Amino acid sequence: MSVSRRGRPAGPTGPVISRALRLLDAFDADRRELTLSDLARRADLPLSTTHRLMQELCAWGAVERGTDGLYRIGLRLWELGSLAPRGPGLREAALPFLEDLSRVTRENVQLAVREGTEVVFVERIASSGSVPVLTRVGDRFALTVTGVGLVLLAHAPVEVQEEVLSEPIARYTAKTVTDPAQVRRMLADVRSNGFSISDRQVTMDALSVGAPIRDRQGEVVAAVSLVVRHGSTTSHALAPLVRTSAQAISRALSN
Repeated sequence: MSVSRRGRPAGPTGPVISRALRLLDAFDADRRELTLSDLARRADLPLSTTHRLMQELCAWGAVERGTDGLYRIGLRLWELGSLAPRGPGLREAALPFLEDLSRVTRENVQLAVREGTEVVFVERIASSGSVPVLTRVGDRFALTVTGVGLVLLAHAPVEVQEEVLSEPIARYTAKTVTDPAQVRRMLADVRSNGFSISDRQVTMDALSVGAPIRDRQGEVVAAVSLVVRHGSTTSHALAPLVRTSAQAISRALSN
């Protein structure tokens, strides 16, 4: 048994790591700066434990403490995140084609991957005047409602599809499809047509069309989408543009 510097038996590694991860998970897009009390409350940890762990996380660089006393995510985590192959590596290969698609359409262009039962947005390019969207880089979202999400769910393993569709589907607008049987039909259409359509499912003013990005083995590893203002064009007019971009990115990943 290892002993701490204070002479007490050191706790097992697992719970300590779990508590540290809970503290990091307390941060999100709406809570980028937190007090020690906020962190303790959101992680459901004692204040003394929170203080000790945050000191260690600060020393390592996972978090930073400003002169105002607030804690923020540190650059060390960003440096580690940049090594993730499904994040920056994919983004670097895709970015020239995303920029081309943005220049041609002057609309929102999004790149995403699946993480478990959620979408994670890796890149987003928004042109001036394009319809506002709820998503940001690093955000997670439901697989069932976005253009990229429907693509990724359609090509996910059957057990993932069943897990997603066995749970209640969140409703964002009056147009959100919450019937699992109807979602299954939509997923079949995605696989058959090679693109997805999300019509006013997230916001009532947005239409999204997505397409799959494949690796050299032909497996779907990501998805790209265009998000435009509803009524400005049709999904079938957007589909060739999105599919062409997805195919170009797929070729770049295979090189």
